[in-house]
Amino acid sequence: MAQIGYTMMTEQAGPRELVEHVVAAERAGFDFSVTSDHYFPWLDEQGHAPYAWSVLGAAAQATSTIPLMTYVTCPTVRYHPAVVAQKAATVQLLSQGRFRLGLGSGERLNEHVVGEGWPAAHVRQEMLVEAVEIIRDLFSGKSVNHHGAHFDVENAKLYDLPEQAPPIGIAVSGPSSCEIAGRLADLVIATEPRSELIEAFERHGGAGKPRVGQIPVCYDPDRDAAIARAHEQFRWFAGGWPVNAELPNPEGFAAATRFVRPEDVAESIPCGDDVETFVEAVRPYAEAGFTEIALVQVGGDHQLPFIEWAQHKLLPELKNL
Repeated sequence: MAQIGYTMMTEQAGPRELVEHVVAAERAGFDFSVTSDHYFPWLDEQGHAPYAWSVLGAAAQATSTIPLMTYVTCPTVRYHPAVVAQKAATVQLLSQGRFRLGLGSGERLNEHVVGEGWPAAHVRQEMLVEAVEIIRDLFSGKSVNHHGAHFDVENAKLYDLPEQAPPIGIAVSGPSSCEIAGRLADLVIATEPRSELIEAFERHGGAGKPRVGQIPVCYDPDRDAAIARAHEQFRWFAGGWPVNAELPNPEGFAAATRFVRPEDVAESIPCGDDVETFVEAVRPYAEAGFTEIALVQVGGDHQLPFIEWAQHKLLPELKNL
């Protein structure tokens, strides 16, 4: 039985609203929560991008039981891995052990802002491996000096450490990232229901570890309104990660998706309020071997109605997957 999670999507709501939403999700019975970590929204229509780590700190204090997780943080360009280790340890303490650190190789959309350029994909993966090693060393409590191919760390040490370090998840999209995740991660993260990703992760050392997926949905009693909103705010989703990782700003995503039609979006995102349609959209993740599936409700102003509907209608059915 897969656990069903809720997504605090920082691209579509402000910080106070995000915390309000995760409080409601906890009350509604979602099994866990995740949050994106963006500097920009994908599209200007989404309209938000608060600092995810401040939101996580507030959410840790406002909730009491729901697990929290970054989905995902890039610990290589915009953030130095030594700083990621410090803030992850802090959120683990604030949440009293409910935090997991989801990591990935990032998107140009968010990482270019510090002016360090955008490395090639294979370099980004090398950087991620080195970053994970630094983070784990700091989680161990020792003083770290590191001079590697991509990062320097000089006499760093974390003074506020939780009893249990945050588990580390790594996002995957192909064979190379699956090998890295299987070797280095405590759990795997993916946004496509592809069983070959799970199989590769397990083959490289991930057997028995949690497998976390994510799917966008667009609840609305008016299906046409749901389709229109999904097209307005989520048509970027049609690009796929090889494209999405490379575009530099919301204007680029708007241009790249100008020919995506509402009906195209409706084919990949369940829209409306038919419970069975939503269940059938989520089912491939369970069948592919995901043990946890986070839902992303499209539209920042439509979270609370979705959560209420999910509590009474959707979650009871998804629990049967």
